[in-house]
Amino acid sequence: MKDSAPPTAVPAARLFGELPHAAALQWPDATAVTFEGAHLTFAEIDAAVDRAARALLARGVGKGDCVGLWITNRPEFIVAYYAVEKVGAIAVPFNTRYRQDDLAFVLRHAECRMMITVDRSGPIEYERILRAVVPEFEGDRFEGSAQFPHLKDIVVVSSHDTGGARSWSRFLAEGERVASEALAQAAARVQPDDIALIVFTSGTTGNPKGVMHDHSCLRNVRERTAQWPIGAGDTVLNFLPMFHLYGLSEMVLACMVTGARQVVMDAFDPDEAVRLIAQERVNGLHGFETHYADLMRSCDRLGLDVSSLRFGTLPAGMQNSNAVAHEVQDRLCPTVTGLGMSETWAWVCICTLDDARAQRCETSGRPMAGVEIRIVDPETGAAVPTGVPGEILYRGYTVMRGYFRDPEATARTIDAEGWLHSGDQGLVRADGFVQFLGRYKEMLKVGGENVSPAAVEQELQKLVPAIEQVAVVGLADARLAEVPVAYVVPRAGMTCTVDEVLERCKGRIASFKIPRHVVVVDSLPMTASGKVQRVLLQARARKELGGH
Repeated sequence: MKDSAPPTAVPAARLFGELPHAAALQWPDATAVTFEGAHLTFAEIDAAVDRAARALLARGVGKGDCVGLWITNRPEFIVAYYAVEKVGAIAVPFNTRYRQDDLAFVLRHAECRMMITVDRSGPIEYERILRAVVPEFEGDRFEGSAQFPHLKDIVVVSSHDTGGARSWSRFLAEGERVASEALAQAAARVQPDDIALIVFTSGTTGNPKGVMHDHSCLRNVRERTAQWPIGAGDTVLNFLPMFHLYGLSEMVLACMVTGARQVVMDAFDPDEAVRLIAQERVNGLHGFETHYADLMRSCDRLGLDVSSLRFGTLPAGMQNSNAVAHEVQDRLCPTVTGLGMSETWAWVCICTLDDARAQRCETSGRPMAGVEIRIVDPETGAAVPTGVPGEILYRGYTVMRGYFRDPEATARTIDAEGWLHSGDQGLVRADGFVQFLGRYKEMLKVGGENVSPAAVEQELQKLVPAIEQVAVVGLADARLAEVPVAYVVPRAGMTCTVDEVLERCKGRIASFKIPRHVVVVDSLPMTASGKVQRVLLQARARKELGGH
């Protein structure tokens, strides 16, 4: 259960990079991370963060430098993330499902000075993909790249660390050259309003945008976790990707705030997750309806004891998630819902276990302190009455500082009064709870990942020579919420099949972006102004392809 008070009086951390030390002072010998049978205490994590932070300084990384973290779920992500924050650099987590084209764009756009990655995870050879993008990288040799002039250094985390020049162990060893006093001086220069994090999210223009946040969002994590029954001595299961703002805020950050132990999974596997819940006596979960549905099916197959579960977060409020959320209350544990986006931070609307079951399963919670929400007519900008749908606008300390190197997109998103226009449809109910209804923007939600149809269309036209025109829409899917469907007009005398699309996209773009269906058409339905009528295509997809 959550401790009534910490064992020692420790000043609250003001900065992300201060969290490991604050946690180590409160719970030094408690286990912070369990990964593949190994256990690390909060004191050990704190020491590792300091060592990695000194190593960053030894490699010339300092305040304001961007460091790309293309690391799967493992303790090194946690250590590297906090080390970057501690020296005042900017952490840039990369989606581990990126492939060559995605990686090249983000690496260039983020102007990363250093890249920390893993050699491989399962069948995915991350180091090989990175070498294809940055041909000057030759394992232990890297002396810069003409294509990526900002990139000066690469570090590779490997399960079979050989101690090479670019290895994680050699990187950490170089930290011994930097005195603790130098690290203390670097840490003292970090301020709460410094940019701390850039998270990439797809936009309707087709290219990913780098969302900038400062350290003030730590307040959100602290205030939210104070209302939830997970704390020191409790255990949570971490299968959410750490690069994702949901996983970063609820696991990497929240566990340092609360003193909870996180059992880390390299990737989500429902059967293994259920085994770990039973074996490690897990108390808390965080995930989307897809995860919970898979977990319940695995519980049916395995028949293991998961009675230790007593709390979970599950973003609900949409028709395709409400039924799952209700079932979870009966079969696994009580859950709370919430609402957020990369541009506003992960959870800016929440509810608690004191709220009614219907509110926890069928809404998106209430705004947190310091966060304002307005619902407006998307055409006129006028506020709409309670219960009337409109566009959701946000204002408050959690709103992003802007899109990295994209002032035009920032100006289109945040107005002169500081309101962030989400492009999402919702309403405020009479009880004050927000109801998320869908997206005005054309974004798809594929298994919890935001997918821009425009971005997929651009990739398909680049990768598949047979495509003359293409329009991508979403089709409802029982497990992933939506999957992409591509309507293509082939070039004269050429054909295009789903097998060809899969073959050409494999290894080049993230798997969740690859269309599940390819439909060949003579022409795309257009408006008088020349815009594709996606509503008609979505209706056709529902009629001809079904959806579950």
